[in-house]
Amino acid sequence: MEVRRQKLRGLAPLDQPRTPDELRVRQLRARDMLRGDLDGPELEKHVTDSLLMTQFEKVLNWGRANAVFPATFGLACCAIEMMSIVSPRYDIARFGAEAMRASPRQADLLILSGRVSIKMAPVVRRLYDQMLEPKWVIAMGACSSSAGMFANYAVVQGADKFMPVDLHVPGCPPRPEALLYGFNKLQKLILGHPDPGWRRRYNAEGTEEWARDDLIVDQPSGAALATYGRARDAARNAPPPPDAGAESDVRGVAADEVFGREQRRRR
Repeated sequence: MEVRRQKLRGLAPLDQPRTPDELRVRQLRARDMLRGDLDGPELEKHVTDSLLMTQFEKVLNWGRANAVFPATFGLACCAIEMMSIVSPRYDIARFGAEAMRASPRQADLLILSGRVSIKMAPVVRRLYDQMLEPKWVIAMGACSSSAGMFANYAVVQGADKFMPVDLHVPGCPPRPEALLYGFNKLQKLILGHPDPGWRRRYNAEGTEEWARDDLIVDQPSGAALATYGRARDAARNAPPPPDAGAESDVRGVAADEVFGREQRRRR
């Protein structure tokens, strides 16, 4: 009788199930171990094949990633798409997140499904503060991520202005498949090995809004001034069209006037 050691990858659901003979062999070896009949190399081999060594933090994160409790919370039209992820067609129960909670004290995931108005922002922040720790936030759709089409004073221009956001799902509205894909990304984040963002992937660190000088000190940054200078020189040195006459000189003066007005407005 031969007993072979197999890796956990060989026990994947997509593989063929084991034969009854192999299962019977494992049952007999477990019985002998409980009786004390196994000793020496056989006992050491059985223990080696039966034990799995890992870290407590990894097991804890694995449990958190596969037992998420989203809050039953919707803001606008994206909430309709969020509701459908628990339906049989999409079935988020495959990832262990079908148990939505109506109380923030029993939830650890907040899905901002829609636009966030100025009046609603304090309410959303209070719900976030009442949630369990650790907790995560998904900004679903363009409205909650960057206000979308609502570029006005009544809508917050991005939920990350007043609360931390772990994941953004683009779309207007995003389909349930997109939300499921974003949830899978969040699971990787919880497990401790998130996918790199596009800034890191394309080496674009430092292009965030908070890293721009013109937004910090209310003055144009060096890159903005250099770009303006190149555009002004190109406008002045461009050959005039046949029927333009003295219009080429006017273009450079107009550019300086526009830039001057912008500078005065900023001050």
